[in-house]
Amino acid sequence: MERLADICDIRESSFNTNYYQARARHAGWDVILCKPWTYMNRSGEAVIQLMEQYALRPSELLVIYDEVQLPLGQLRLRSRGSDGGHNGLGSILSMTGTDRIPRLRCGVDFSASSADLAGYVLSPFNEEELPQVMNMIDRAADAVIAVMDIGMQKAMNVYNTPPTTQQDSL
Repeated sequence: MERLADICDIRESSFNTNYYQARARHAGWDVILCKPWTYMNRSGEAVIQLMEQYALRPSELLVIYDEVQLPLGQLRLRSRGSDGGHNGLGSILSMTGTDRIPRLRCGVDFSASSADLAGYVLSPFNEEELPQVMNMIDRAADAVIAVMDIGMQKAMNVYNTPPTTQQDSL
């Protein structure tokens, strides 16, 4: 969210009981960045409040979240689907009553870890992982912008590939 706020023209920000929001503009789009302050498995409560506040449809959302089943740094855009076992996304799908919610999964790779899942996703990345993580954050922000600029399908074609050392090109 912070990287997107850097890219977009932030007009205002505020706190709600369940989320922080920043309103921005990008290429003629009104953009609302939202960071839930609820527990992850109650993210749907924040999303529903935001949807009601701005009269948003589920298809107008783009949920961004960490994905333990993807290699570190890999992105995966989808326009719909199941929660894949992710409690935060599961809460959002349950509260909205649909699986037709666009999402961006950001790989954090749990496969080689011997830690418990909750401990793993809440712990900081190690120093060797930080360059990949920073690259993933930049690519994720670029992917969100691409969804607005060229649409979900074209953005999926660009960003649903393993990260490379070269810059993605639209």
